[in-house]
Amino acid sequence: MKILLPDSAVLDPRLPEGVTAVRYAAGRPIPEEHTDAEALVVWNNPGDQLRDAAQRLKQVRWVQTLAAGPDAVLAAGFGPDVVLTSGRGLHDETVAEHTLALTLAAVRHLHVLLRAQAARHWAEEMRELQAAPQTRQFYTLRDANVVVWGFGSIAAVLAPHLKALGAEVTGVARTAGTRAGVDVVTEADLPRLLPETDVLIAILPASPETRHALNADVFDRLPEHAWVVNVGRGTTLDEEALLDALEDGSIGGAALDVFETEPLPESSGLWNEPNVIITPHVAGGRPLGADDLLSENLVAFREGRSLRNVVEG
Repeated sequence: MKILLPDSAVLDPRLPEGVTAVRYAAGRPIPEEHTDAEALVVWNNPGDQLRDAAQRLKQVRWVQTLAAGPDAVLAAGFGPDVVLTSGRGLHDETVAEHTLALTLAAVRHLHVLLRAQAARHWAEEMRELQAAPQTRQFYTLRDANVVVWGFGSIAAVLAPHLKALGAEVTGVARTAGTRAGVDVVTEADLPRLLPETDVLIAILPASPETRHALNADVFDRLPEHAWVVNVGRGTTLDEEALLDALEDGSIGGAALDVFETEPLPESSGLWNEPNVIITPHVAGGRPLGADDLLSENLVAFREGRSLRNVVEG
């Protein structure tokens, strides 16, 4: 059995007897001599490369993406007999860390201070703004109401950090309950939560149901000082509605790591908004525990057992 490993990640999984691993360039077509592979691992592969692999790897029976979201692999067109597995769980710590950084940058207004630094301006005015009673929710997570929409494994890592900084955290998911010490409600309760929300963090997957879930109705319900942080998928955010809300001053700002079109086009109005923080889809960056996941799934695949993180449908 041959498994193809991308050069875009440092991988050294334990290989069962009879399994050969071959490195390939993630940004180029699979060499013809390796199109007989039964398994393919992908990480940061361009869409055209994945579509080419789906057409030319006639013997592939399992595709493992190291990304938490399998949307790129699903769109590539692999056959219905190919088992797809995701990298769910490999990015919980890094995405949670980046989300916390974006949230702190937003509430501490680091974007304003960085512009002041670039202009060699000692932003003395920030002292008064931070201390003013009426701007309490603008400049600290202490006692802030933070709503995390899409309360899965990443949110479970993130929530304790937010709570340690004094935030009141509420989760929103498909099912209600208590997770990671946080009260989790369903989306039916979201309209009730939004008017009292200081920071809305979205960690939603890409699906027809979540497309533009962050829309004008959501922004209209938020307080004028509230910030929106999106680290899920770009398709979940209606960027035009966000621009309208920012220009109207109906929300405080947005910190975004994902976008509907990536790279974000130079023509996007988001670049020009003073209260928008942009990072280039780097919240994950490094799949932690990928070798263990690959080793476990390799053994299961060879033995005909169920694999971990199978993508249904």
